[in-house]
Amino acid sequence: MNWNIWIRQSHRWLSIVFTVTVIANFVAMALGEPPAWVVYSPLLPLFLLLFTGLYMFVLPYATKWRSERRAGA
Repeated sequence: MNWNIWIRQSHRWLSIVFTVTVIANFVAMALGEPPAWVVYSPLLPLFLLLFTGLYMFVLPYATKWRSERRAGA
């Protein structure tokens, strides 16, 4: 499996995990005072989404930069 495909697939699954943890957080808050681990549970998928999203954002620019470098050399 290609590295870029793996990053994209991970990003998709992380977005689902993040959404589920946020929904669980709202449900827990509606039922009363939630424990700290429930409140902070969305942070891990959020940080992973940040890194995979930044990678996918920079990828077209890096590809363009590499192709220009090869053409000039």
